[in-house]
Amino acid sequence: MSRICELTGKGRLVGMNVSHANNRTKKTFLPNLQNVTLMSETLERSFKFRVSTSGLRSVEHVGGLDNWLLKTSDDKLSANARKVKRQIASKQAA
Repeated sequence: MSRICELTGKGRLVGMNVSHANNRTKKTFLPNLQNVTLMSETLERSFKFRVSTSGLRSVEHVGGLDNWLLKTSDDKLSANARKVKRQIASKQAA
């Protein structure tokens, strides 16, 4: 399972640990991913996602899962999130 946020596309970063003697060793910085269940108001059901905590705050700030998915581009979303986005868009169009 990859360590990528399903809603924001945030992944790992690579940097260096620098010791007092200025020795440098590679280090990876992983996002803080949580398994959450988010409710879709349009579809009236819940969906499970693996989301970073900063992504979760962003979803709440925008006004919920439906607004977030409709405003986010497809290249940042996972396959599961794109599927939910299509369902929301088709339900709102009808």
